[in-house]
Amino acid sequence: MTSSLKVFITGASSGIGLALAAEYARQGATLGLVARRFDALTEFARRFPHLSISVYAADVRDDAALADAATRFIGEHGLPDIVIANAGISKGVATGHGDLAAFREVMDVNCFGMAATFEPFAKAMSEARRGTLVGIASVAGVRGLPGSGAYSASKAAALTYLESLRVEMRPFGVAVVTIAPGYIRTPMTAHNPYPMPFLMDASRFARKAAGAIARKRRFAVFPWPMRIVGMLLRCLPRWMYDWVFEKAPRKPRAVG
Repeated sequence: MTSSLKVFITGASSGIGLALAAEYARQGATLGLVARRFDALTEFARRFPHLSISVYAADVRDDAALADAATRFIGEHGLPDIVIANAGISKGVATGHGDLAAFREVMDVNCFGMAATFEPFAKAMSEARRGTLVGIASVAGVRGLPGSGAYSASKAAALTYLESLRVEMRPFGVAVVTIAPGYIRTPMTAHNPYPMPFLMDASRFARKAAGAIARKRRFAVFPWPMRIVGMLLRCLPRWMYDWVFEKAPRKPRAVG
C-alpha cells in the first residue's frame, strides 16, 4: 500500500519514535527519519524497500543539523504533511548532588529539541497554509515527580510551548497536536523501579496516536485512563500531593 502522506519524525530509532515510523510505514507514507543512531535508521529503512524513506543522523540539540535534514527532506520529497517532534530522554536527577549536566541534557533534548525540530518547517507550512506539527509530551509534565525533576520540568515546558504554538499557528491553517503518553512499553521505561499503571505497548500507542494526528486533535492522552489520572493529580491540593509522593519510588540518578 502506498500513500501520498509525507511524515518527518525525530527520535525514530527506538521506542515511541520507531513505533510511529512503523505505523506510518504500514500506511505507505513517505518518511524522513532522524536519530543519532544512523545504523538503526538504515536497518529500519531496509525493511521497507517499496517505500521512500530518507534517514538523517542528527542530535536534536543541534539545530543546524536538524535544519540541514529538513532542507534535504524538502528537496527530495517536498514539504511534509506531518512533523513529529518525538526525540526525548529521561534521567533521574537530584538537585545538590552534581546532576546539572544531566538536568541540562534532558531539558535541551525534550524542550529545545522540540522547537528546533519545528523551526525549519513552521514558516513554510504557514505560507502553504497546511500541515500538522506534533509534539510528544508526557503526562509526567502535569505535576513534578520526585526524582524526575528534569523530565517533569521538560515535559511541562513542552506542554506549555505546544499550547502557545497551537494558538500562533491557528490563523495560518497549521494544526498543532499535543500527544501526552502515559506509560508506554519502551527501552526508556524498561528499567523503571516502580509500578506503571495502564502500561501500553508501543505499537498500540502508535496506532492511536496516528489516529489522533489524522483527526488533528489538539490534545490526546494514551492510554486514555492516564488522562483521568493526570486530571486527578492536577486537582490534588499541594499538601496532599506532597504527602502522597514524598515516599514514592524514584527513578535512579544518572550517575557517570
